[in-house]
Amino acid sequence: FYQNKIAKACGINLKTRILQFKPPPPKANLAAGAKAYSSLYDYEPSAWRRGYATDGGVSASCRRKICTTPIRVLDAPGMIDDFYRNLMAWSCKNVVALCLEDSVYLWNATTGKITCLIEQAPYSISSISWSEDATNLAIGMDDGIMEIWDTEVQKKVRTMRLTTNTAVGALTWNSYLLTSGSRHPSIWNHDVRIANHRVMEYRGHLAGVCGLEWKQDGTQLASGGNDNLLNIWDIRSSVAKFTKTTHKSAVKALAWCPWKPNLLASGGGCSDRQVHFWNTTTGTRLKTLDAGSQVTSLKWSIDYKEIVSTHGFPNNNIVVWNYPDLTKLVDITAHESRILHCALSPDGSTLATTAADENLKFWKLFMKNEKQKVEPMNQGGSIAKVVTIR
Repeated sequence: FYQNKIAKACGINLKTRILQFKPPPPKANLAAGAKAYSSLYDYEPSAWRRGYATDGGVSASCRRKICTTPIRVLDAPGMIDDFYRNLMAWSCKNVVALCLEDSVYLWNATTGKITCLIEQAPYSISSISWSEDATNLAIGMDDGIMEIWDTEVQKKVRTMRLTTNTAVGALTWNSYLLTSGSRHPSIWNHDVRIANHRVMEYRGHLAGVCGLEWKQDGTQLASGGNDNLLNIWDIRSSVAKFTKTTHKSAVKALAWCPWKPNLLASGGGCSDRQVHFWNTTTGTRLKTLDAGSQVTSLKWSIDYKEIVSTHGFPNNNIVVWNYPDLTKLVDITAHESRILHCALSPDGSTLATTAADENLKFWKLFMKNEKQKVEPMNQGGSIAKVVTIR
């Protein structure tokens, strides 16, 4: 009655009100609802904290796990601590070639078998490189000699020599051409089929050559030197198509992108610490990455839009970067000393690294099957997984 009198005095029609003072409604049972829908709505914690990386080629909601511990460790005594040598290579037949002191060993990653190809080389070995079909291994030495070995029969089939007695620090194959770089500025193409094997000389460096890499189709060659220069060559010309002076230290790390053929990455040494990305059709620098430490090698993923860099002083780490935004997906403290060499497995899933700490480590960075489980090696060491090469 009193409420009606007040409403009439104020001119309020109680039947048309939207809001009115009443006790609050009972609370819903949120726990039951949350339980029912927990499989549909699940909070994803930080990908970084959980060791997950976002693949640059897919939606950011898709996560993949990057294992940060090695799946296998091999003892590699006698690894030479020299930035300017290239002493490890992984063939398309899944065999890792590794030079330890003056010996060359082959480790079959499928069977685990270890073979000593050369027990005592006549000169110190400075580089090794597999042929494209993995039947031959080229070995460069400190006196300018290059040997080609048939690894199936474990026999030397060819010996070639440079015009100078300098260390052959870099080798790379392009079909029947073996390209060599040495402490001398010249780069040579050697036709391994003929007696007069030196068929073309590239002159464009002012100091020794420590990095060489042919483009996948064999039409362009990238070279890096101790003169801090990056040169890009056309196979038909002995004059560099592009010469880049952007790096401030030796350029050893070179990598052609497998899914974008005219994209080249180059990395500099201790005084530079930069990774540059180049369009080799136009010569344009596309991106620059400050890696934070000496860049010893670069490898592109064949399945993801990502690139791996390995490093020396001061971090001795492996870093996986997304491309093209260059976000850091994972940073792995890999070795106790600088990483000297790395190689990617034929299927593109596993990176092998070796360092002056005399360890050869294998890292499962790019899973071929997301359901595949990786069991990291127990650092305490199962004897079945710790093997000594030699």
